[in-house]
Amino acid sequence: MIYTEEHERLKDSVRRFVDAEINPHVDEWERAGVFPARELFRKMGRLGFLGVTKPVEYGGAGLDYSYSVAVAEALGHSHCGGVPMAIGVQTDMATPALARFGSDELKREFLAPSIAGERVACLGVSETGAGSDVASIRTFAHKDGGDYRIRGGKMWTTSGTQADWMCLLANTSEGAPHRNKTLICVPMDTPGVQIARKLEKAGMRSSDTAQIFLDDVRVPQRYRIGEEGMGFAYQMMQFQEERLWAAANSLAASAILAETIDYLRERQAFGQPLLANQYVHFKLAELNTEIECLRALLYRAVELYVGGADVTQLASMAKLKAGRVSREVADWCVQFWGGMGYIEDTRVNRYWRDSRLGSIGGGADEVMLGIIAKTMGILPRP
Repeated sequence: MIYTEEHERLKDSVRRFVDAEINPHVDEWERAGVFPARELFRKMGRLGFLGVTKPVEYGGAGLDYSYSVAVAEALGHSHCGGVPMAIGVQTDMATPALARFGSDELKREFLAPSIAGERVACLGVSETGAGSDVASIRTFAHKDGGDYRIRGGKMWTTSGTQADWMCLLANTSEGAPHRNKTLICVPMDTPGVQIARKLEKAGMRSSDTAQIFLDDVRVPQRYRIGEEGMGFAYQMMQFQEERLWAAANSLAASAILAETIDYLRERQAFGQPLLANQYVHFKLAELNTEIECLRALLYRAVELYVGGADVTQLASMAKLKAGRVSREVADWCVQFWGGMGYIEDTRVNRYWRDSRLGSIGGGADEVMLGIIAKTMGILPRP
């Protein structure tokens, strides 16, 4: 078990925050297709929720990664998936490399205000022709005097219409695709940064997602995170934390299952509660078992990660399992809710739409399977 009383207190605090500041507004934000990130993040920053694992000298709490997982799990108490996802981008997807490898000057300019909730971050990795295949990105940052001159574009950028800065992955040389990339902090108000469009999605509607063009964008080379050419390696490290975070947040399936059980206990059909059918309660038992298998896998991976182990395989397994369990729980719960499950106003329907991204975003299931096969030593050689 990775949680102590301190973890549980943190989870309780996050859940109270969700009840007070997120859930009352979810329906409105879903209709609008966006939530007020700056306003919400400032509130979270004042409570210390955006930097639990970040260095104390930049406003973080300096705790180990298990505390970030506790926050992710507690955010599953939200009545939508989009807001927690955007929070996860801020805390565990756009900022880990900066916290680990950025210069002191860079961390004070970008990390500290992100921890405080004064700046909204987004991650610029995926492109139209390079989603899960990160090595194939085409955005290029040429050196020009003391600057980088950046040309290209990014796709599926969470918080892209509101972000103040982007953690951008770009090619900085013509070398091997795993050694020619660099992470760069790019302020979104820099001339040449264009928000091409806000993308309309099937789910995660409360979180804005953008396509972004970078047309001759100039930023100083001091905005580089760590060493030039190490961006791919840094991004792979960020992906480990992103995938563990996603698995933790996917444990929200427990709440959807519990709500479905309550509904089936009250819903009458053919003179008895639907829950009285053996087929129904056996299926619910199977689904709960799958959720607990995911929880056990996640907790083991986190415990090893906190201990300093490379958990690439386990994090990929957890991400794969999380996406599939979420899809299975969502689909069965919609089925058991029947016609009400097909109504957009119900939480189970929203979860059904939101959870589908789990097997696509942050590395598709097929990519996770490839990583697992590679770490097993069974990936066929070309």
